[in-house]
Amino acid sequence: MSLKIEPLSPQLGARVTGVDLAKPLDGETFRRIHQAALDHLVVVFPGQELSVEDQLRFTGLFGDIGARNRATPLPEGDSVPPTVMLVSNIRVDGKPIGSLPDGEMMFHADGAYTETPKKFTLLYAIDVPATGGNTLFANLYAAYEALPDDLKRKLAGCHAEQVFYTGSVQKDDPLGPLTGSWVHPVFIEHPDTGRTSLFVSRLMTTRIVELAEDESNAVLERLFDHEEKPEFVYEHAWTPGDLVMWDDRCTNHARTHFAKTERRQLRRTTVSGTALAAAKIKQAAAVEAHPGG
Repeated sequence: MSLKIEPLSPQLGARVTGVDLAKPLDGETFRRIHQAALDHLVVVFPGQELSVEDQLRFTGLFGDIGARNRATPLPEGDSVPPTVMLVSNIRVDGKPIGSLPDGEMMFHADGAYTETPKKFTLLYAIDVPATGGNTLFANLYAAYEALPDDLKRKLAGCHAEQVFYTGSVQKDDPLGPLTGSWVHPVFIEHPDTGRTSLFVSRLMTTRIVELAEDESNAVLERLFDHEEKPEFVYEHAWTPGDLVMWDDRCTNHARTHFAKTERRQLRRTTVSGTALAAAKIKQAAAVEAHPGG
């Protein structure tokens, strides 16, 4: 097969065909896929037939496989390895067999509430609704670049608190205990590309540490509305057999509504990341904001 990489939208995303991820990859094929993920932020591999072991093997090519961060027992139990999450609304005896079962989910980045947010997330479609349950991806490089200058100056050197409660899909409706919280720069430098990314999300970001509460709330709402504009977003409608991989350091993702009567089951793995550094542009912006020292 011949590897083919085709852009999916002007915003972000690429479709990768001509590769069977159930088989080991040669070095050049892996290099091209890795570069596509960095260039396009989201890569879609349609028509894959992957076992849990296949998915874990492919995930491990990109780094250490991420662990689950849960304060409560996993609903998956022993049905999958502890590094795997089933994102599913399917219920047995009235209990979900997976995590994050129902409803629309706000924009977020996986692991943002930890010291080392995820590097990549990979999601494999097993059962999908007839309508709804799509995944939205927002390009946070582009969102940063399009920010008004006043926000770039105001937020240069600022930090945002990220918080997540187990199982929650809406910020104002925590469904479980606190999973974790951490403070990261509002503007981060991507560890692999060196590009500047906006690192806040509607689901997990609670405050900007350096601002008073009222100002922080107002600025965050402005940032959330900005980064979720259609010109920064690609919407993926799932087909069984899709494997979608995205970069959590420069994208947010969200889920659209779907009916509880529909079956939805996807299998998630992640790649562990590193601590995030503030973007170097903060110094230039700070000088611009406060000329003369």
